[in-house]
Formats: sequence, C-alpha cells, structure tokens
Amino acid sequence: MRFVQLESIDDERVAAYVNLTEIQLRNRLEPAKGIFIAESPKVIDRALAAGREPLSLLVEEPWLEGMASFFERIDARWGTDVPVYVASPEQLRRLTGYRLHRGALCAMRRWPLPSVDEVCRDARRVAVMENIVDHTNIGALMRSAAALDVDAVLVTPSCGDPLYRRAVRVSMGTVFQIPWTRIGGDDKRYWPFQGIDELKRLGFTTVAMALEEDSIGMDELTRRLECDPAEDDHIDRLALIFGTEGDGLSRHTIARADLTVRIPMSHGVDSLNVAASSAVAFYATRAR
Repeated sequence: MRFVQLESIDDERVAAYVNLTEIQLRNRLEPAKGIFIAESPKVIDRALAAGREPLSLLVEEPWLEGMASFFERIDARWGTDVPVYVASPEQLRRLTGYRLHRGALCAMRRWPLPSVDEVCRDARRVAVMENIVDHTNIGALMRSAAALDVDAVLVTPSCGDPLYRRAVRVSMGTVFQIPWTRIGGDDKRYWPFQGIDELKRLGFTTVAMALEEDSIGMDELTRRLECDPAEDDHIDRLALIFGTEGDGLSRHTIARADLTVRIPMSHGVDSLNVAASSAVAFYATRAR
C-alpha cells in the first residue's frame, strides 16, 4: 500500500469521497468514474472477498493499525501501489460531511453486471425490486434476501442503485454476496412488459406482492410451493415482485403477474414497509 497523509481536504485525489451524503452528486460522480464507495471495514471486507477491485482507501488515522490485515490482502491481490489516504477524524468529517463511525471508506471499481439469464440460471427463488428508490430499503431488502437464501435479486431500470453508499452499508455488504443485476438495463420501457415475459420464459411463476381483492394469502402461496410437483398448481420457480414506497406495484405489473399475494394485516394496518414485507415473504417461502 502507499500511505499518503492528507494535508488538505481539497486534495483532488480524494474527490471521489467528497459530499457523499448528496444523492445528486453521487449520481453524477460515480457512473462517470465507474466507481462505488464501500463504507466500514465489514463492508470493505465482504467486497474484497467477492473480488471487487479497490482503487483507493480513505482511513482515519486511529484505524490504521486495526486494518493491517486488509492492507496485506490488497497488496497480495492487487499489488502494493493502491493508495491509502490517511486523515484525522476532523478532516474526514469535513471532507465527507458527516461523522464516520467505522473509520474507513474504500473507492472500488464497478463491474459489468451479468445478464438475467446468468443470474437466474440455477435460481429457484428470486426477488424483483420495482422502482424502489429509497437506498435504505434497497439495502435492507438485499440483506434479507441474502440472510433468507433468496437465490438472486433483479432491479428494474427505474430502481435505485444497490451500489450507492447507503444501500451498500445498510446491506452490510451482502450486495457483494447475493447475485443481482438490472432487468432491462437502462431501458425504462422494458419493465414490466418485456421483463415479466422474460421471467415467465425462464420458468418463473411471477408473484405481485400487493393487497388486491383477488389476491391469495401467503399461506396459500407456501402451500403451492410445498405441494406435490404433480399437482396442477404446484410452483417450481418463484419470482417475488415488490413495489416502490408509497404507490406499491404498478397496475401493469399486477395485471401481468401470474398471481397476486397479500400478507394479512391486523389492527387496521394497511401495509408493511417494503423492507419488512420482503423479509416476511422471504421467510415464508424459504425451502423447508
């Protein structure tokens, strides 16, 4: 590693880390430079374990000693020329705009996303995020999917980026562990029309998670997953589709899905947050 003591927060070499709390700046900066930011040693560790390439690190000086094993791994895999910019806690707070509680940030190279066919080739159960834009919800759904053995996650063209700093942090780095890709790439007309057709072509039963009058309950969905494969309503491969905050799934998605499934509510509660509802659905439909 090359250790570089940061003398000024205006140093151009750490421009990628500036104002990371501002979504608009991240939108403009990260895709153009082909990077994403991993925050905290745990997240950086999972990214490195997944083979993601570090471009530089920004580390609070008190954390240097505790990160020695990280530096050794990077030296062994990517060579000794990756810079580590060393800053005081006050410099780092002024540079990023917030107090960093885990002492380290890492700028890493984005990778080409795989095709839907590749991600779903051996998958029995996948999750689809339709137009979810809150990065906390994206990260939480990714974490639940990884924890509850969902095989892959697909994000629609209008969905937020799972590699935004907050999404990565909330996911606890599981965004590097669970296979995922963007269905339809950047073509916002692809989903849900061609996208749902693609999932059906791959053999998935598409399930819209929504509180519709003709929806079936979660218990009925699990019965169809667990019943004898010879039964007419047996479900072999499952795609669970979750909608955006507030509006939920689009009417086009609900109309085209094979099934609409609800999570029963009590005490006048109309629905669960998408992070909570996805965790419930993942748990209920896990292989037994």
